[in-house]
Amino acid sequence: MVNLFLSEPEWNWDGGDETVKQRISHLNDLESMIRLLITSQSRSEARLWLCKDVSGISSLSRRKICELFLSLLRTSSQKKDLAAQILQMIFEKQPKKAGSILAKRSDMLEDFFGGNTRRIMLWFSNFSGTSDMEHRKGARALSQFAFKNRDICWEELEWKGKHGQSPAMVATKPHYFLDLDVEQTVENFLENVPEFWSSHEFADTLKDGDILFLDLKFFINMFLRLMYKEDMEEIWKIVNEFLMEESFSSLCSHLLVALSERELCVFLDLLTNFLDSNTKPKDYGDTYQYLEVILPRLNGLDSIDELLLLNTLINRGRQLVQLLQEDEHQEEKTQIKDIVQKICTLPENPNYLVLIIKGCSKKESINSIKLLGLQSWALHYFMSEGYWASEDWESLFNSNGVRFRHAGKHELLHDKMLTDDSDSDSRRKKKGKHRKKRRRNSTHDDSCDVDFDFEFNRMDFQSKGSYWLLSIDGYSTSWSSADLPEYLSKHCFFTWMKWGFSRWGDSAS
Repeated sequence: MVNLFLSEPEWNWDGGDETVKQRISHLNDLESMIRLLITSQSRSEARLWLCKDVSGISSLSRRKICELFLSLLRTSSQKKDLAAQILQMIFEKQPKKAGSILAKRSDMLEDFFGGNTRRIMLWFSNFSGTSDMEHRKGARALSQFAFKNRDICWEELEWKGKHGQSPAMVATKPHYFLDLDVEQTVENFLENVPEFWSSHEFADTLKDGDILFLDLKFFINMFLRLMYKEDMEEIWKIVNEFLMEESFSSLCSHLLVALSERELCVFLDLLTNFLDSNTKPKDYGDTYQYLEVILPRLNGLDSIDELLLLNTLINRGRQLVQLLQEDEHQEEKTQIKDIVQKICTLPENPNYLVLIIKGCSKKESINSIKLLGLQSWALHYFMSEGYWASEDWESLFNSNGVRFRHAGKHELLHDKMLTDDSDSDSRRKKKGKHRKKRRRNSTHDDSCDVDFDFEFNRMDFQSKGSYWLLSIDGYSTSWSSADLPEYLSKHCFFTWMKWGFSRWGDSAS
């Protein structure tokens, strides 16, 4: 049965074992195969996984997030592409912020409407046909400005009828504006009434930002010009405010996929400057945080190949297994399966990890972390291949010192709890509170103890022979045989990393 290496090794072991060299040689062979798969044939998938997992980093403060993206906006060769994406997010989520800038520079919109019938009609033809409704958008600006400045512009109003309308008549019957030739009137204002375009009547209709959606691309380009050519402070201010308010996850999800690979490297290099170089694995279950451990230990990124490999091994083991099931990867699957078989059937020697784990807390430890990632994924793949009967899983638990209980044995207890309708709801709430109090940090000595103060989910018993309760991470959790390979392999990786940082973390760097 495969060894999960969950028992602490002898840290003074000197490494005198030929199987250690064999294992590391096989792990290097496995690395070569996986690297070829994810950095060449399936590079786009691996990059999407990386971008998604980077967005899961949660340790950055609002200020650091803002500084990170502002640095990229001011120094990146693709800064305008990135800025365009951020501006579009601002327009869509907080249009009033951009609208307030347009209102102050409303005269810039003369070029926006000049000679463009579609834009003119969409913005200026919103006149009301009833007395209880106001004109909207540009129609409101035209009517208000025309009445207030009728001595200089009323003659520029073009009417569809045989004769024009007087201000007095339109004032008593505002629906007469429906007879206005909107396109020709706006063209007249563009040519002969420059005062309109800088008037507060026109500016007021821009403040809500609705005009942005007439042509997002036009306004994005306008704001980019104001940002980078005129260095307009007000636009940088709203960008700064937006970056302070938006979550890191949302920013990464929208922005990283738009970067070229070289610019993604620039971003990741910048990101390392905002992460704590002394970060240690803190809590099993949140695998994204391993990126916070790995990134500060990468000495610059000329390419992201190494990070694609590490992230796939540590955060995307299940997806890598699924990738190998695709028809076009059958040759790679055969070779990888053969290598994994060799790794997982070598003579057992739990001390072999000592030489690797010792290096995991040092600045130059990426190779050690990679070997641990390869070993944990090899376990994942080995346990995923083929059918394991319940007895095989239980033999695996026993041989690795993992205490467990078969979940199916407690179905009668579960049913009894459900049928006792006297005060079951209140009891469940009390038990829930009690469970929270009993959560504790796991140590090596008690990590395999099982806490049986739990309630079962009826869904867990649809397949009685395939569910167990394990508590190797300090919690009582029901696991199915389908989920065990990923769960156990990640727990192994976490355990090995925890040993390394707990023993040598203080001497890191």
